[in-house]
Amino acid sequence: MSGPIYTDVVAGLPATVPFVGPETQERARGRGFSARLGANENVFGPSPLAIHAMQEVAGEVWQYGDPENFDLKQALAAHHGVGMENIVVGEGIDGLLGYLCRMVVEPGVKIVTSLGAYPTFNFHVAGYGGDLVTVPYNGDYEDPVALMNKATEVGARLVYLANPDNPMGTVHSAEVIQAAIDAVPEDCLLVLDEAYVEFAPAGTAPDLDIDDRRVIRMRTFSKAYGMAGARVGYAIGQEEVINAFNKIRNHFGMCRISQVGALAALKDQNYLRQTVNAVAVGRKRIEMIVTEQGLSVVPSATNFVAIDCGQDAAFAKAVLDQLIARDIFVRMPFVEPQNRCIRLSVGQQADLSLFELQFPLALEAASEG
Repeated sequence: MSGPIYTDVVAGLPATVPFVGPETQERARGRGFSARLGANENVFGPSPLAIHAMQEVAGEVWQYGDPENFDLKQALAAHHGVGMENIVVGEGIDGLLGYLCRMVVEPGVKIVTSLGAYPTFNFHVAGYGGDLVTVPYNGDYEDPVALMNKATEVGARLVYLANPDNPMGTVHSAEVIQAAIDAVPEDCLLVLDEAYVEFAPAGTAPDLDIDDRRVIRMRTFSKAYGMAGARVGYAIGQEEVINAFNKIRNHFGMCRISQVGALAALKDQNYLRQTVNAVAVGRKRIEMIVTEQGLSVVPSATNFVAIDCGQDAAFAKAVLDQLIARDIFVRMPFVEPQNRCIRLSVGQQADLSLFELQFPLALEAASEG
């Protein structure tokens, strides 16, 4: 019996999931986690106004979402001081990255990113046959100068840069990022992933220039707005660049409930500020817990903290395994030297109290093992 005929690109790819979810691990373990602190989720959740708005329209879920995302785009345009034609809404930044790769990437095209940066972008590039070219981090920071130099060297069509960074949480100033934008080579587009920018210090993001075709800015409701499960992201860019998404995007990809929830969340900037402040307090507590064990954290401008375990990747993995055995879900970076760290999302006080109790025990058990 014959089966489906795959493209040559897909036929040559392994079946993989960039991140193994906590649910998968819970099924394998036969029990749940007591603290879910590994997926960069915002455990403080969405605005109560957003929850109420989503509950109000739950009975209308028989309707498709607005394929134009009109109300949300209108509100986002006003929020950022740009035109509606400069914004596209999609199924999280991941969905928008997939659309962008579909638009730009074809077999053999060079795409530049940092070695160890966000792997879902790489997943999309591979899915369309792109040739991924990487540059190393500079310490625990992505290196914008090296990225642009490599993009120029190889004739890249896309170059990916996250600010603040995932997985390390480090951040560059607006001046550094603007210099990177100015250095984007001819016929190349900088994908500036700003998923965590609301957690970063004021002035981190350079001013929006919606006439600049060299950069597209990616934002999300998954992180600071606490709506990861709703899958709402958006991109800001030059009108022709943004309009190209309409050629291939899933026009009914946005859930009606998610659209309404994101709109309500955007209007509740007071709750956003409360969340950002709570995350800042949580980061300080994590640093205190870690320094009490004689270790250090990587300075973070996100809702997660990379903890330097002080040895090599094998030891960091042992610490991670010990925390998971103690029902605390955490992750770690994939690539050396960042994989000397484990990564912990800022949790509620009860989550961090459990981590404070179990972290010394995990370190001790990892050292003995």
